[in-house]
Amino acid sequence: METTWKRCERPDDPNRCQCVTGHGQCYNLAIEGSRYCGAHGGNKAQDVQTQKNLSGYRLAKYQNRLSEFSDSDKIKSLRDEIGILRILIEERFNYSCKTETDLLLHSGPLADLVMKVEKLVSSCDRIESKLGLMMDKTQVLQLATEIVEIIGNFVTDEATLTDIATQIAATIDRMAQPKINETR
Repeated sequence: METTWKRCERPDDPNRCQCVTGHGQCYNLAIEGSRYCGAHGGNKAQDVQTQKNLSGYRLAKYQNRLSEFSDSDKIKSLRDEIGILRILIEERFNYSCKTETDLLLHSGPLADLVMKVEKLVSSCDRIESKLGLMMDKTQVLQLATEIVEIIGNFVTDEATLTDIATQIAATIDRMAQPKINETR
């Protein structure tokens, strides 16, 4: 930015600052691209141009980044975002909540982060279901049946094959049960 001001050599100079003070019109030259000198806000025109240039740069940068995302399969998943939110919860809890009072003070932001995680998990589940990345219980049972058939090609003992099928079914049932509280 220009920090020195040049005085007009002629009072009728068309580039003279247009600011009128208590002593009359300013005698300084206006900054290029502005009607005013640096003392009367002429630098703002340069600031506006700088901001426009910076906005254009940012826009191009974001468009390039968006292009990178659109070419990636990871954009179809919210798992990274879920991980980031969980890290934020952990960091806030571990470093900001040293006492019960701290925990009470941070309970609002922590609850907000937890709700955001829940919303992202639900969205991720919907996206993965729509993209066919998840199997429902029927598909898992069909897979288990086919696995038992493959094992049956190598295991000829019916009792052993029945035990294998029973254990696979029990594992599927156990995995399908909602986990109420894993820490108890």
